[in-house]
This record gives sequence, structure tokens and C-alpha cells, in this order.
Amino acid sequence: MAVSAFKMLGFFIGFFLMGGLVSSAKFDELFQPSWAQDHFAYEGELLRLKLDSYSGAGFQSKSKYMFGKVTVQIKLVEGDSAGTVTAFYMSSEGTNHNEFDFEFLGNTTGEPYLVQTNVYVNGVGNREQRLSLWFDPTKDFHSYSIFWNQRQVVFLVDDTPIRLHTNMENKGIPFPRDQAMGVYSSIWNADDWATQGGRVKTDWSHAPFVASYKGFEINACECPASITADDNAKKCSSSGEKRYWWDEPTLSELNVHQSHELKWVKANHMIYDYCSDTARFPATPLECVHHRH
Repeated sequence: MAVSAFKMLGFFIGFFLMGGLVSSAKFDELFQPSWAQDHFAYEGELLRLKLDSYSGAGFQSKSKYMFGKVTVQIKLVEGDSAGTVTAFYMSSEGTNHNEFDFEFLGNTTGEPYLVQTNVYVNGVGNREQRLSLWFDPTKDFHSYSIFWNQRQVVFLVDDTPIRLHTNMENKGIPFPRDQAMGVYSSIWNADDWATQGGRVKTDWSHAPFVASYKGFEINACECPASITADDNAKKCSSSGEKRYWWDEPTLSELNVHQSHELKWVKANHMIYDYCSDTARFPATPLECVHHRH
């Protein structure tokens, strides 16, 4: 598979434009536990989060960011993971928050993991897509990334795009580009909905359920809490001689190779798309009408 434009530009441009950028592979430089610290285990560069009948666990970034790319390598819960959800997402705060979600839905042994993605804009979600993966995500670490600029949000698995959410403000559709976002991950029990619509419950005799992490990377614009949202948006946007890698013209849309990859994923691995759910949405959501999601 060809090296993605996201990866190349991240390496070659990011080094020259480090103002406000953060990049690291060490957990404690970028993140901190947000709950159930006793369910964390550190093994060298590996972090393991544990879910048992008492609690799940979660972590969050120490800073918030606007535009760029965040990546983590995850090895998901092995064996019978039914009822469990491992999430990796970006989110701002407040009732009108923006959010980009990866949710990995556990399953019974031998059944495939499902990946659910969602996009919230100004507090409104209901944009779920579900797909299977072309590998077993419990056997090894794989990279899960969110790329975000003023033109698009791209969800990537091992640098293969699996979802595209395009800026269509010219069609009157809001786009998330004015709120700094934290980076989060967690594991928890969601057996009321996660596996086969909640029909399969968590089997606690298989606990603890463990998700493993490494390779934490944030190559994005850091937004101090002391700066207003408008000033952060200006700070994190290219202007004049200040050029950020995520604003390069080649990243304003998917290239031909990436577009073909996304079509392949949709054709072979898409299980559910909110755009096709006429029972939930008798009137097709506007962004779906334009086929740029």
C-alpha cells in the first residue's frame, strides 16, 4: 500500500512548522488517567486498561487541540469481549460540543469486532456508521487515527481511510472547526446495546477484559485554556508565512488512492450507515444527499 499523504506530510512538513505542535509516543507526556487509575497497568511502553465487574477505566489528553492528526495503537480485548466497548475519540466540552468517535464493539468468541464511528457537530450526533475490519484487531496492535482540518475529518485504520466527513458549509451544513478538542480513550461495560443490540450480555466470568495501548502520537495545534476559541482558531490556521502541514492543499481532500481505499472499505466492510436508515431518517440527512460523508 502506498505511503499516505497524511503520513508523508506529517513527517516532512511537521518538522519545519512546530509552533504549537505536539508529537510524542509516551503516554505520560500527552495523557493522564481520568478515572479508575487502579485499573491501569504500565508495562514499559505499553499501557493496559482493565474492565471488570467493579469498573472500567479511561484517560484523557493533558491539553486540547485544534486541527492535525491524533493516533494511538490499540490491541483490543481478546476472546469473549461481548458487551464491552473500547473507545478512542476527540471531543470538546459543553452542550454544543463537537466529537469524533471510534467505538470498538466487543463480540462473542469467533465473531468479528465491529467499529462504530460517529460525528457530533454543535451537540448533534446520530451519524453512526458501523463496519467490520479486514484483520483481527485482538491479535496485534493497529493504528487508529483521526485527521482534522478546516476541509475534512478523516477516520483512518492503519492509515487507510474508513470514513470521511467533508466541510459543506456552503450547503448550510455546520462543520466542526471552531472548538478545541481533547483526546480520550476508555473501556466500559455497555451490554445494554453494544453486542447484537444488547441481546448478548457481558460474561463476567471472562473478566478482566483488557485493552492494550502504545504509540501515542498527537501532531496537532495545542490550544491553551487561557486563549479564547476565536483566538485559538486564528492561532491554528495558516496565514501569511505561517503554514501548518494540515493546511497543505494536498490535504484538502482525499487523493485518488485514498478515495479508492475508502470505496473498497465501504463496499466490503460497511455494515450500517445512518444515511441509508430510512426508518430513523425518513428525510435523508442533508450531508448524505451530497454523498460527502
